[in-house]
Amino acid sequence: MMQIGVISDTHGLLRPEARRTLAGCDAIIHAGDIGRPEVLDTLRETAPLTAIRGNVDTWADSLPDTQTVEFGGRRIYILHNLKELDFDPAAAGYDAVIAGHSHQPGQFRKDGVLYLNPGSAGPRRFRLPVALARLEVSPDRLQARIVKLSV
Repeated sequence: MMQIGVISDTHGLLRPEARRTLAGCDAIIHAGDIGRPEVLDTLRETAPLTAIRGNVDTWADSLPDTQTVEFGGRRIYILHNLKELDFDPAAAGYDAVIAGHSHQPGQFRKDGVLYLNPGSAGPRRFRLPVALARLEVSPDRLQARIVKLSV
């Protein structure tokens, strides 16, 4: 079983609590609004990293807007804003869709596809929790757990 760390909306702030929570992951996904390239450098020190550009990442021309990854035989589609999803992930053979943007952590399943928003791990917005997610992936299991950080 693989452990995938999922983080989003750091907006230039990578908290020590987030780094500790991501320690031991086999890979990390950053779903955009990174804020500063140093955030990516630090995450790469923890585990192999897949990152996409969010709407505030005007500096990140080399990052894609979306990306597909595969872990443990499971296909995962990553984009920053779920409202910009313009195809049916179930029909396209995806097992999960990861998106950030709203800063609201949550998950749901639709047509067998897991939709995961890890929330915002950066500066607190409104009264929303500071959070990220851990995703357990294997050929017969795909399960997410939202981790609210004590900050």
